Amino acid sequence: MDTAQLQRALMDPAAYPERPGSVSFTETHISLVFFTGAHAYKVKKPVNFGFLDFTTLDKRKHFCQLELNLNRRLSRDIYLAVVPIRKKGGRVVIDGEGRTVEYAVKMKQIPEDLLMDRLLDRGMISREMVERVADRLVDFYGKTETNERIQSFARPNRLRQDTDENFEQTEKYIGTTVSGRQFREIRGATDSFLERNRQVFLQRIREGRIRDCHGDLRLEHVFFGQEISILDCIEFNERFRYIDIAADIGFLAMDLDYRGRGDLSRVLIDRYVNRFGDPGIYRVLDFYKCYRAYVRGKVESFTLDDPHVDTGEKERALDRALEYFRLSHQYAGMLS
Repeated sequence: MDTAQLQRALMDPAAYPERPGSVSFTETHISLVFFTGAHAYKVKKPVNFGFLDFTTLDKRKHFCQLELNLNRRLSRDIYLAVVPIRKKGGRVVIDGEGRTVEYAVKMKQIPEDLLMDRLLDRGMISREMVERVADRLVDFYGKTETNERIQSFARPNRLRQDTDENFEQTEKYIGTTVSGRQFREIRGATDSFLERNRQVFLQRIREGRIRDCHGDLRLEHVFFGQEISILDCIEFNERFRYIDIAADIGFLAMDLDYRGRGDLSRVLIDRYVNRFGDPGIYRVLDFYKCYRAYVRGKVESFTLDDPHVDTGEKERALDRALEYFRLSHQYAGMLS
């Protein structure tokens, strides 16, 4: 089935075993997500963006299973199963009879007002709550996998490939979302820091700081339920997940800085350092914050080229991109 047909079929409450009264829907570049009130069903689109490839049914099944397994590390009670979507005659059903036409990750539907970004907007995130997030992450980092192959992804030459890619992909936005001065100075500071601190990055590898992390640790992925759950780990590309812990938790710290809560950003990192015993993170933290802010500026810039995004959202994406690049430039000034 093509994506449009599947979307129409899964808007029918009769397609679901729980028989909801209604179905709501949201869409990203790579997924369709259907909400029944009790559950959310996430379906991968048959797309290939280079950094991910979901173009065959077998690949989508594989990445659904990987998404389930990886996310259960931090959200065991939310990520429930991989379920087949089947078609018999003209009827499409989830986990029913017929020929398998697609797969979905079945999750518990959560109240979004308990996500960390929403709580922060309402002034409901305290120092103690941030410390609890840090404690959850310390427990996670202490258990997650590391080995020689995972560690190879954080070698200085490898990191340089990632930063070079960022700059190559954003040159077209100079004068739109990033100024020429910002671009030159961020790139210069990044390149210089990698060159001067080669031994620092190698020491991080020797200390076992490079692990199979979350990869997309943002405020909107932290859920304050009965326990803290962290959602939407990156499953589709190891390169984005096999990273220094500093790049992972630094993403969340950057997100707090972006929201004007540098005080809570410091609480997060200090608590992590005190609990995990990683004072060396301070030597690379601003570098990774600079990198993360730049990536977010890049992603928001990409939105400007998407023909499916309306003018209002593009204007908001422009504002966000300008702020992320401003923040990246601010971090770059700390790298000398």
